[in-house]
Amino acid sequence: MKPLPTKELVLHACRAAPRRDHPILASAHLLAGLHQRRLRADIGGPNHIDQQRAQLVLAVDRWVATEMPLPHGGALMHTETVGMVIDRLAQFSTAAHEILPAATEWAVHDAWERLAELALGYEDLAYEVAAGLRRLPYLSGPRSTP
Repeated sequence: MKPLPTKELVLHACRAAPRRDHPILASAHLLAGLHQRRLRADIGGPNHIDQQRAQLVLAVDRWVATEMPLPHGGALMHTETVGMVIDRLAQFSTAAHEILPAATEWAVHDAWERLAELALGYEDLAYEVAAGLRRLPYLSGPRSTP
């Protein structure tokens, strides 16, 4: 059983090719590329990108469902799947890097703060899922984002 990758590895995978062979890191890298394309896409283009995102999110969720231990009977439900969180990490990472050259200091701070908070949330979720302390919702893809 491979463990869930650390937040540092996921964030690195959002910016560069993953250093380790792990399906979640590969998906994070591909998702970040899709979010970068989505930011630059014309109206109507994001639909195809979102379909690809949904497939990657589902692949992450299937991996988690087969590789992680079953949650304990009293485990609390999380509101998102691991795939959804990885998708948002890729989105927030892309946005934080894209905003650097042209935004105000406050906008840059807000983008990076949002990314840091989500990364900490992922870290907590990864620990809880691996320990069987957290249940996840039924497998599903990402909702379309503006």
